[in-house]
Amino acid sequence: MIEIEDVGELVDPVVIAAFEGWNDAADAASGVVDHLMRVWDARVVGAIDPEDFYDFQMHRPLIGTDAAGHRQLTWPSTQIAIASPPDLHRDVILLRGIEPNMRWRQFCAELLAACDELGGSLVVTLGALLADTPHTRPVPVTGTATEPELLDRLKVEPSTYEGPTGIVGVFADACARLDIPSASYWAAVPHYVAQPPCPKATLALLGHVEDLLEVPVPLGDLPEEARAWERGVDELAEEDEDVAEYVKALEEARDTTDLPEASGEAIAREFERYLKRRDTD
Repeated sequence: MIEIEDVGELVDPVVIAAFEGWNDAADAASGVVDHLMRVWDARVVGAIDPEDFYDFQMHRPLIGTDAAGHRQLTWPSTQIAIASPPDLHRDVILLRGIEPNMRWRQFCAELLAACDELGGSLVVTLGALLADTPHTRPVPVTGTATEPELLDRLKVEPSTYEGPTGIVGVFADACARLDIPSASYWAAVPHYVAQPPCPKATLALLGHVEDLLEVPVPLGDLPEEARAWERGVDELAEEDEDVAEYVKALEEARDTTDLPEASGEAIAREFERYLKRRDTD
């Protein structure tokens, strides 16, 4: 079991989780949790014991020097942190770790038991996958949920995916078996620029987290990093005629498919998000 520091009673906490690995193309999903931990000054209150879940030949421990000059060994693990964001009338539990190599069911059971101990009432998982999508267009984000109320409020659908899954899918299934409400957001990362980071995909996922929480999140340098990332990929594409033609074909296909999405509802949602952030600033 995970030992959790005494943090007192949290206010209706929501759990936001991301795991490096198969579920995290270009580190886009884990990048969201990293960003939230920074801007919300989150405090780590527990970590899963890695001995039972990780193959240390695949995820090797790191050795280095701490701030005091002492040699320190850091083991791969999954951490639990808590945050009390301003303007949000509930606390947030952040799970940030690595997809385990073994004992996935026990891994999920221990994390969910720790979240239950902290009072977690809703679980939101984040993921990212490689897809045939152009880097020049908005990053597609797919949302799913398990509860009718969440489906209606978030304007998402129940998951219909069939096929291999990673720890995000197993974690969501564990929530369903325990009757814990859950939602999931997945960003599509252009497969031809799969190397991390992908700040544009991280920013897209963060926008949906804002919608779910109904509060703006400080974005920091993410918007500029996303623009710089897109300019960098533009330059790489211009240097290769085949890549440029491929991107153009993806753009044409995407523009044709996305025409119905340019609806008043989508525009209103983006404008509402902008107004909330402006009012906060």
